[in-house]
Amino acid sequence: MRTRLGRQLCAVLLVVMAVMGGFVSGAAAQEGAEPVRTIDARAAGNSDRTRFVIDLEAAVEFAAFTLADPYRVVIDVPELDFSSLNENSRDGRGLVGTFRYGLIAKGKSRMVLDLTEPVNIDESFVLEPLEGQPARLVFDLVPASREEFLEGVGKLKSVGTLPTKSPMASVPTPKGPGKMVIVLDPGHGGIDDGAIGPGGAKEKELVLQFAKDVRDALEKYGDFEVLMTRDDDTFVALDARVEFARTNGAQLMVSFHADTVTQAYVRGATVYTLDETASDGVSKALADKENRSDTIAGVELTDKPDEVADILIDLARRETKNLSIAFARRLLGDIKPAMKLNKNPRRSADFRVLKAPDVPSVLVELGYLSNSGDEKLLESAEWRRKVAARFAISIETFFSRMSKNAG
Repeated sequence: MRTRLGRQLCAVLLVVMAVMGGFVSGAAAQEGAEPVRTIDARAAGNSDRTRFVIDLEAAVEFAAFTLADPYRVVIDVPELDFSSLNENSRDGRGLVGTFRYGLIAKGKSRMVLDLTEPVNIDESFVLEPLEGQPARLVFDLVPASREEFLEGVGKLKSVGTLPTKSPMASVPTPKGPGKMVIVLDPGHGGIDDGAIGPGGAKEKELVLQFAKDVRDALEKYGDFEVLMTRDDDTFVALDARVEFARTNGAQLMVSFHADTVTQAYVRGATVYTLDETASDGVSKALADKENRSDTIAGVELTDKPDEVADILIDLARRETKNLSIAFARRLLGDIKPAMKLNKNPRRSADFRVLKAPDVPSVLVELGYLSNSGDEKLLESAEWRRKVAARFAISIETFFSRMSKNAG
């Protein structure tokens, strides 16, 4: 077991090194260029051999590798325009169950093929456009045993490589003198749509707009440096969101989401803080779901080293956790006049995005997209601005009182 694990880790590291190093020149050459338009994407064949084809207006470089549990083929390419593809374009065939696509970082897109069983990438190549024919990326998949698949996890088949570095900046953003740093974290993004309401509203779009409204409201006070983990339709890994807040010395991180549940009558906002033991079964299920965001986007999950885990356990239980709880209570009191709250609005669970040991953090479910009433409110620009103003008031009041108490 140890030998196999070692081989897999080495394989993944080789992929990361190749992908980070080999595509620098290609990415630089395409910087500032318009995204190449995707014309079609489809799977053909059967369970004996399946071909996955992406039709494009121009040829692009790509990197393809596999991930296990669940079985996936991940295809990284420069940023593509997917607007020509409709939701039916996600249907698979043969060895491909479904597939997803979207931005994974600035200038970089990703397609994830969810497989019906283990496969080998028998061939993968790019075709230049010909007269009357588009450019094409082609992937031929054939069945494999689980053992064969695991042996191939992380092995790269590509024409050129793409960087996998997180889109989050590793250099702290300059702050104004004496300003408090607030990080707003719109959930999901890019290839990860998040929840989708009965009317078609996408969580990733609604929470992004809400975060921007909160940012605009906060900046009017002049006391805050407001940063966002993403300000466009880009996927950001959960650990990268946490690291962004820590690197920039944030005094508070607020993560925004809008979930769905099977009971359409459930609605209202909920504020979560970190706790390894969830306050209830619903909270645990939600945390498990949100923590799979990286898997949905084709990011391999790894456990943190023991010493980091020890820091998280030690510090998140102390001052940081207490401040998070204090802010959660403050926030619920301040937003109650402006928005409907869930019948149990103060909860806790083991959300990965809340695990910065030195940054007080809360996760806010703004409502339930499975409820048509909540969906309509979240789509209302007027409602969002009104509620965002209450969030800004709550943050300003919280830090003002902390400053007075410290003085």
